[in-house]
Amino acid sequence: MPSINSPSGALPARFRRERLLIVGCGDVGQRVARDLRGRMQLVALTSSADRVAALRAAGIRPLVGNLDDSAALRRLAGIATRVLHLAPPARDGGAAWWRDQRTVSLMQALRLRSLPSALVYGSTSGVYGDCGGARVSETRGVRPDTPRSHRRVDAERAVRWFGRSTGVRTSILRIPGIYAPDRENGTPRGRLERGTPVLRREDDVYTSHIHADDLARACTAALFRGKPQRVVHASDDTELRMGDYFDLAADLYGMPRPPRVARDEAERQLPLQLLSFMGESRRLDNTRLKRELRVRLAHPTVHTGLLPAEA
Repeated sequence: MPSINSPSGALPARFRRERLLIVGCGDVGQRVARDLRGRMQLVALTSSADRVAALRAAGIRPLVGNLDDSAALRRLAGIATRVLHLAPPARDGGAAWWRDQRTVSLMQALRLRSLPSALVYGSTSGVYGDCGGARVSETRGVRPDTPRSHRRVDAERAVRWFGRSTGVRTSILRIPGIYAPDRENGTPRGRLERGTPVLRREDDVYTSHIHADDLARACTAALFRGKPQRVVHASDDTELRMGDYFDLAADLYGMPRPPRVARDEAERQLPLQLLSFMGESRRLDNTRLKRELRVRLAHPTVHTGLLPAEA
């Protein structure tokens, strides 16, 4: 029955079972749900009615809705004790190209009824921009240099404000490149088959990685053990330049290594989106992931994670 202290009708937390709302329940969200199935109720927002049956088969209650529809987001208020927000910003921000209105609207909706106890947002390590190959801790200031990363910074700002103004324990995971053999386009195999070039060593950049299963573990750990308003790098221990990463994958798969080209040649051959990743070099420090969230990586480096589990 509705609480007399809650005009909206939401029950006090002590009368509710733990319920996780996953916003952006793609590959990683489904891995989180798989890990938590049976431990708590699972609800996911999906913009595609075609995914309803698959989500139900995975033990997830689907809610059809769109983050771009602020009115529809009101349905999410008060339904979860914990929230995992993995949805990306819109591809085009329009006139306010630096804003992530999706996250702003979600935070506004979550205020309308009883608040969750914890919220985790999956951001990107791209908020740092180019760091010249330096080792980067979470205390480093952000320097976004693409519209995409500017929108991520805006989303982080909205999540932080939500946490500080409501008392909800919010955590931000800054995520590098996600890979896994059982993930769509989750390994370099496709690029190797196409013979896409990589940068020669003197022009090459450091990139960081995380196996999708380890990222799911990091999300779960942050939901239950994250410190209030804390940023954590969800990254493995790998320290490789991008070209060396592709060379390693080629060797593991028994394929030819990709050709190496100078940066000016790459700028003539490769699409802008790929070039943007080749323009940022950094090595993420994952100390907080291990010490604070106590995540034990199943794949500390890509050397084991790139191979299928049965190999």
